[in-house]
Amino acid sequence: MQQGRRKFIKVGLAGGAALVTGCATDTSDATPGSGSTSLRSDGPIILSTWEHGLSANAKAWEVMQGGGSVLDAVEQGVAVVESDFTNRSVGLGGRPDRDGKVTLDACIQDHNGRAGAVAFMQHFEHPISIARAVMERTPHVMLAGIGAERWATENGFTPKEMEIPEVRTEWLDWLKKSEYKPIANIENHDTIGMIAMDRNGQLAGSCTTSGMAYKIHGRVGDSPIIGAGLFVDGESGAACSTGVGELVIRTAGSHTVVELMRAGMDPTEACKEAVRRILRQVPENKGMQVGFLALRKDGAYGGWSVYNGFNYALKTTTLDKLIEPGSDRTWE
Repeated sequence: MQQGRRKFIKVGLAGGAALVTGCATDTSDATPGSGSTSLRSDGPIILSTWEHGLSANAKAWEVMQGGGSVLDAVEQGVAVVESDFTNRSVGLGGRPDRDGKVTLDACIQDHNGRAGAVAFMQHFEHPISIARAVMERTPHVMLAGIGAERWATENGFTPKEMEIPEVRTEWLDWLKKSEYKPIANIENHDTIGMIAMDRNGQLAGSCTTSGMAYKIHGRVGDSPIIGAGLFVDGESGAACSTGVGELVIRTAGSHTVVELMRAGMDPTEACKEAVRRILRQVPENKGMQVGFLALRKDGAYGGWSVYNGFNYALKTTTLDKLIEPGSDRTWE
C-alpha cells in the first residue's frame, strides 16, 4: 500500500484529480499515530483540531447533508465550539489575557481564496460569523479591535457580556506569579481549525480561538491570519494549524503546507516539513507545541506536530474518530 501511495504521489495532482470522481478506495482506517493518509472515495471529508472537533465535525456534516455549502459547514461547525462556554480555548468561555480580558480571533476562507478575518475582538459569541461577514460585505480581509466590534454591531451582530466565575478565579490565581507559559498540548490547547471538502471537491476552512491564556493584552496569534493559521487553495488543498501562533506566523505555516502539496508532496509529509522548518528556525524550542492538518485536493489528508499529544477529529461517510498523528518530539 505504501509503495502504491508513493507511486500515486509521483503522478502528481493532475492525475489525482481523476480520483475525485470515485476511483479511489478509502484507506483512512490506517493506524492512528502513523501519520495516516487516505483518498476520498465518496462524500465529504472534514478535519478539525483537537477533541472538540468531534462535535464541530458533526455539525458541519449535518449542514452539508442538509444541502448547505462547505463554507456554511466550516462556519457553523466551529460555531458549536464557540458556543460551548465550558471550552477554555475558544469563544467567550476562553481563558483571558493578563489583563483579565477575553479577546477573540477568527478567520474563514473559501475554495476560490476569498477570505475574511477578525482579530482582538471582545464581547461577541461568534467571531467566525463576523469574519465571514467581513469577507462577504466589505472589500477587506481583516478587521481588528474596537473597529471590528463597532462594524459587527452596525451589521447586526449583538455583543454579549458574560463572566465565568471559575475562569476569573483561575486568572486571579495566575496573577499571583504571572508566569506566561505558551504550552499547547492535549491538556492545555488552543484553537479549533477546520478544513473540509464536499462531495464535489469544493474546499473551505475556518479557524477560531480565544488565544493563548494570559497573553499580553493586544496580542494576536496565527489563527486570524490567512496563510498562517489557515490557508485554502481550491487548486491544491487546505491546511490549518494549532499551537503557539508566533512560530506559525514566522513560517507562514499553513501556506507552506499547501504549497508543498501543490508541488506534489503527501499531506503528512507537507505537515512534517512545516514543523521541521519551525524547528530549524527555533532549534532551542522547549515545550512550544505546533500542529498542522492538511487536506489535499484529491482527498488525501494528514497531520504532524512538534510534540506528541496533538490530535484531530476526522469525519467521512464511514469514519468519525480522533487521530493522533506523528510528531518530532515527546514531552520531557
